[in-house]
Amino acid sequence: MIAFQALQAISPIDGRYRDKVATLSRYFSEESLIRYRVQVEVEYFIALCSELPSLKDVCTPSLCEELRRIYTNFSEADAARVKEIEAVTNHDVKAVEYFLKERFETLGIGEDKEFIHFGLTSQDINNTAFPMMIREAIVDIYIPALRELVEQLHGYALEWEDIPMLAKTHGQPASPTRLGKEIEVFVYRLRKQIEQLEAVPHSGKFGGATGNFNAHHVAYPEHDWKDFGRRFLAILGLDREEWTTQISNYDNMAALFDACCRINVILIDLCRDFWQYISMEYFKQKIKAGEVGSSAMPHKVNPIDYENAEGNLGIANAIYEHLSRKLPISRLQRDLTDSTVLRNVGVPLAHSLIAVSSIRKGLGKLLLNETALERDLQNNYAVVAEAIQTILRRESYPNPYETLKALTRTNEAITADSIAQFIETLEVDEAVKREMRKITPSNYVGI
Repeated sequence: MIAFQALQAISPIDGRYRDKVATLSRYFSEESLIRYRVQVEVEYFIALCSELPSLKDVCTPSLCEELRRIYTNFSEADAARVKEIEAVTNHDVKAVEYFLKERFETLGIGEDKEFIHFGLTSQDINNTAFPMMIREAIVDIYIPALRELVEQLHGYALEWEDIPMLAKTHGQPASPTRLGKEIEVFVYRLRKQIEQLEAVPHSGKFGGATGNFNAHHVAYPEHDWKDFGRRFLAILGLDREEWTTQISNYDNMAALFDACCRINVILIDLCRDFWQYISMEYFKQKIKAGEVGSSAMPHKVNPIDYENAEGNLGIANAIYEHLSRKLPISRLQRDLTDSTVLRNVGVPLAHSLIAVSSIRKGLGKLLLNETALERDLQNNYAVVAEAIQTILRRESYPNPYETLKALTRTNEAITADSIAQFIETLEVDEAVKREMRKITPSNYVGI
């Protein structure tokens, strides 16, 4: 039964496609954002305890464990409490601070609660929480999903590595290739882009109201706060952006979104190719009992998985492109446009995952139709002209390209017989003729 909430969802991410992206809610829901903020605040307090003399005896190992349970055991009720506080403060990060102050009182360390959020601005929390959630979602969910797709493609590439196929350049018959090789092209491209995605640093801003540690420095002028900031963000798995305004520079985040966008462009390319191969009857699709391909035409089995994927990839890239172009731009030391935009970082990732799921489903339906591939090869015998003219070049035959052009650029069909007859007219050694006679569209597939 479809849940009532799903039927009322505005976005298909939380409605029609919820089952495909539900795992992302742990990273990108409002509750998750609050949990990440709580984690940053708690870890910051623990880090201060090892830095400031007045806190050196506060964080015992048992208390540190208790403090970390606040975010590791963070519940829906905890999130609701933060939202109750926010309804009064009208400030989401300040609500987290007040929530933690309540917890400190419960733990018996209320006298130290003013060191929660000490010297910080809200962006020190947001610009560490968001990179953390993005990094973990990319590492835990997105990249594994991509790797499963790549392995599925690689399996087909190996299975069909010896299947000859007529290539199409400019939509016209071209030198033959192998089906497996063409699929391996996508495997190669995706693997390279996944490597680049993994190489993008995950960084955050941490430096007080305008990035200069003003409050920290005035309170403890002898302390090396820059080094502390670097070490603290390393605990969270992030690089510290050393020179910033009040907010992150977002340059690394933009690079990450651009990397995701490139991966999606490759997947769009893949979807269109497989859609075309199905249209050309190189593949048939497995039929599932009860499914309807068309509301009017009973015979149809539409390539809907690739179409669904292409549509979702397009939406994802439109948002990725906006994120990567908007976030690095802020008026003077900060404006608030990044805040509402940042809340949408999970949306393109969700659409991307929907697309990956659809592609995998579509690939799982494929049935190779070797008859259609062989038919196209035999109907386009002219493609061996490149091979013949290249051998003639090797033999220093006069005007080989022009000779083959005169043979093939006519409105008459080029067949195995016409190619054979043409070879007999050539003034070359018999051994060379034998070499050329062996060439067919099915075996002229390169290495």
